[in-house]
Amino acid sequence: MSLDTPIAQPDPMRPVPGLSRLAQDLLPALYQHRLVATSQLHRLFTPHARRPVYLRQQLATLRADGLVDTTTRRTSRLGRAELLWYITARGADAVAQDPTIPRRGYRISPQTAASQLQEHTLTVVDTGVAFVDWARRLGDECSPLDWEPEVAHRIRDGESRGADDAFMIPDAVLRYTHATAEGRRRMLSFFIEVDRATMQTTRLAAKLAAYARYQHYVPNGGRRSRSVREAWRDRYPAFPRLLIVLTGASERVLTNRIQDLRALAAADPHVSQLTAGVTTLQLLQELGPFAPVMTPLSGDTTPTDVFLAPTGGTRD
Repeated sequence: MSLDTPIAQPDPMRPVPGLSRLAQDLLPALYQHRLVATSQLHRLFTPHARRPVYLRQQLATLRADGLVDTTTRRTSRLGRAELLWYITARGADAVAQDPTIPRRGYRISPQTAASQLQEHTLTVVDTGVAFVDWARRLGDECSPLDWEPEVAHRIRDGESRGADDAFMIPDAVLRYTHATAEGRRRMLSFFIEVDRATMQTTRLAAKLAAYARYQHYVPNGGRRSRSVREAWRDRYPAFPRLLIVLTGASERVLTNRIQDLRALAAADPHVSQLTAGVTTLQLLQELGPFAPVMTPLSGDTTPTDVFLAPTGGTRD
């Protein structure tokens, strides 16, 4: 097995007596992903059911117990109001009793759940769902808990721990185990950056520069001890590939955005060293991560898969 990052598969959580297995699986997912639509939960947890009747029953039970709550999607794509689910303070406290679930300092409020941040949060979930869907089709492994949103990575030393430029924060860190045609298993890790065509391209390029800084960041303590070791090595056996997922505009606009990103990356020698690629959410959903859906951020424009190996190169 080839390792890009270790994958921990937590035991099923059973924090609240009397709940079904599905209900107890839903709680940590809502805790981790903050805000999830009913349709997304259906694809994640009950994909073989034609209609999510049982899923809705279990969600209603969780809401009646005060463990989760709902808000309405501000912009529904279904032609009707769509419910979005989030965990309550009581539900989060129940999840926190399970030592296998990573702690989240952030707790979503009813105000945030109903805010304009909905669509970005749901698009990150859509990206994770696409990987889960394709893992099922391909016989790979990617569970509803195998991506974690907004994981902070320090990129600057100093006392101003709250400074915006002190951390690199991906929209998500995603883990995926891929079974190759040769019978090998690859354990992969990805930084996910989602762009709904609402951010200026130059601002997105500045975020890419933060990834480049993190790739080479050595904490001050390492320099004092003469041990030159990048900070990412304490988290990942290999530096994660960066996947930029575009959506929210026409195909022409997104194609232009990819070209602009490549031009900005070429102007920054540090960014051009990243193993990074750009795709659209539609391509990722329809063709999957191991089809040629990624345009490399630097170098050859030939589409490739999420391995982002150079043309003629190796995936290892």
